Amino acid sequence: MTATVDGLRRAESSPLDMRPALPLLTGAQRAATRPELLDIIEYRKSGLSVNWIIGCPLKCAYCVRHLFDNFGMSVPHALMGEDEAADLLAGHRYFQPGLTPIQLLNRATDPMLPRVKPHTFAMLRQLDQRGLTNHVLLITRWRIEPTDCDVLNAFANIKLTVLVTHSGIDDERIEPVDSAIAADSLRTAHQRAERYRVVLYWRPIIPGVNDSDGHLDRAMELSHHAHATVFTGLFFKNQIRDYYQAHGLPMPYAEGARRKVFPERLERRILARAWAGGTGSPLFRKTSCAVTYAHGVADYNGHYGIRELCDICPSAQVRRCARAWTRPDERRATALAAELGGALVRIDDRAVVVDGLDEQPRYLMQHSLGYQVHDVRKPHHHRQHGRADIGWPSQAAPTAEERR
Repeated sequence: MTATVDGLRRAESSPLDMRPALPLLTGAQRAATRPELLDIIEYRKSGLSVNWIIGCPLKCAYCVRHLFDNFGMSVPHALMGEDEAADLLAGHRYFQPGLTPIQLLNRATDPMLPRVKPHTFAMLRQLDQRGLTNHVLLITRWRIEPTDCDVLNAFANIKLTVLVTHSGIDDERIEPVDSAIAADSLRTAHQRAERYRVVLYWRPIIPGVNDSDGHLDRAMELSHHAHATVFTGLFFKNQIRDYYQAHGLPMPYAEGARRKVFPERLERRILARAWAGGTGSPLFRKTSCAVTYAHGVADYNGHYGIRELCDICPSAQVRRCARAWTRPDERRATALAAELGGALVRIDDRAVVVDGLDEQPRYLMQHSLGYQVHDVRKPHHHRQHGRADIGWPSQAAPTAEERR
């Protein structure tokens, strides 16, 4: 454990109600901050993301904060208060009450850090008191205490999911945070869950780093302490690759990639191990699939159209998604694409394909239609949906275990 994280652990000894509010970013700090970080509402595939706090001491080498030149900000700072941020969300042109999934603080901090946690809870109260029934996703790798679970169980309206990130990475240069913290949080949150649901966010799984049989078995055991389990790979964009190179870290891949890297052979090993030994909760390839399964509703991202994703899903969930999945009306899809500044190319049995729309309006279409929406210029290849080309297709022959 690094000194930074040790210092964070010592800071947790004070009770939540005695911790002062986070400092607001100063004018000078704002001027030095990338504009993308100051734009606190961002549409991402699993929801409209609200990021009114930036700065994190955890220093995971693969953090997306590299993409915003914000990796050096170790002390969390607020951009605004929770009431103002909630108003921005509710008034956002892409927000639809009861429909749009919401993510909190998943871009530049951890929502359960000791100084951040009171603000996270305040935002959850804001959303719940407004009577919203939207999915709300809370992603953390830090501590969840029994008293936190009492707060999380108190929300009556929102569909709250706590996704606990656990990697099992032992190399402190890559991940200074002891994975035992996340494992304990997962057990605590799952044991006490009543109104909310818990997902094991098993990520990032990296060849040669945390993919040994022991790592896989540990994750399978932890899956017993979650309502669902998602497994996925590493975002290895160029900025993260450059950080690895500059700090002499083992390079998992020779090049960067726009999408997450998760080699086919690695997926096959994980599924073979799961089939041989079983899991406590079902495995899913996609976050929204796990979240909606945990709440007993159909996938809001319309992944049922990509049938090869469904071959590991519980049959009851497949039937649930099939009932909700409807091919969009072409006139509606055409009008929506045009309204957002793009054009409809086609609608097939897998997805709505559009041209001229970046990610955020595509996600709005996707959640509005309940159907996958793809960019014609960035195709999703069969069986590697949304994954980088690195490692696909696998060039290695299956192992004896896989053949069995």
